[in-house]
Amino acid sequence: MKSIASNFLGMVLGFTVLLAAVALPVHAAVDEPTPAPSKLDKNLQKTKSAKMTGSRLRKVAVVAGVAAVAVPSIGQLHGLHSVGDALDLKSGVALVLDQDTNEVLFSKNSQAVLPIASITKLMTALVVVEAGQSLDEKLTISEEDINTEKRSSSRLPVGTTLSRGEMLHLALMASENRAAAALGRNYPGGLQVFVDAMNHKAQLLGMSGTQYVEPSGLSSRNQSTAMDLAVLVKVAHEVPLLREFSTSREFQVALGRRQLQFHNTNRLVSSPAWDIGLQKTGFINEAGRCLVMQARMAGRKLIMVFLDSTGKNTRIGDAERVRKWINSNPSALLKEAKVAI
Repeated sequence: MKSIASNFLGMVLGFTVLLAAVALPVHAAVDEPTPAPSKLDKNLQKTKSAKMTGSRLRKVAVVAGVAAVAVPSIGQLHGLHSVGDALDLKSGVALVLDQDTNEVLFSKNSQAVLPIASITKLMTALVVVEAGQSLDEKLTISEEDINTEKRSSSRLPVGTTLSRGEMLHLALMASENRAAAALGRNYPGGLQVFVDAMNHKAQLLGMSGTQYVEPSGLSSRNQSTAMDLAVLVKVAHEVPLLREFSTSREFQVALGRRQLQFHNTNRLVSSPAWDIGLQKTGFINEAGRCLVMQARMAGRKLIMVFLDSTGKNTRIGDAERVRKWINSNPSALLKEAKVAI
């Protein structure tokens, strides 16, 4: 299927020119690790604490008298959110299927090709594990691991040395971008060979709507479909280490004399209502909020994919809607919700 993202540049050209005309810098959203607060963030925080709270706070910041406009996702630009569904999900794309039988229980725009943000790191981790490199080998974060395209932040400064296993853990659990970059850079043959291995693995798995250009997910050219990602989740779930690392609640590493605590980017792993076997979150502006999971409920092992969710908590809300729907029909033969693209 032709990539929806392939026409993105042309569709947002006018939007970019408009922003340039008012001399307002556009800050692309970074992935899961929270960036250091900018002047814009601080001004917005002052506005929040002064008068505007809750639903009254609009996502508009004013700097030097100019309004900063939220950048729409590619899915929004192509109208994926105008497609309704039986569960009133806020994600532009959703898929729920039975892991054992491949029965599709729910489908919404599941063949749309979109940026997948840090869901990329599942393939990164799978390629690293299958390469058989020592998880005890020490890797060091270098200048090459700093992403300049999205100006993303990281809690791992240049010079940080951790084991390959620790880097893998942080990439999956805390979505550490520099950890993912270091894993790819230290692959036999280097970063480009690693990216080629990611794409080769996708081809072997039959993920025909998928492509990768780097290992972190910060590039919007890392693209896939919900159906392809369900295949990836199913395969990744077969690897015990990936199950363990992606679902651990927290992890501590030593940075010199300091002990640095990291936490899972998916709060559902701590919820007693969920039995999650594998998960990964993702976010960049072009992709919206993303979430993939393998979970047990109502006596079934399910794979869930939510892409292009428009709001900080909506992907979690969508997962909860699906869980309640499944649990309210434990003995029913759930039919696919045929919502066309």
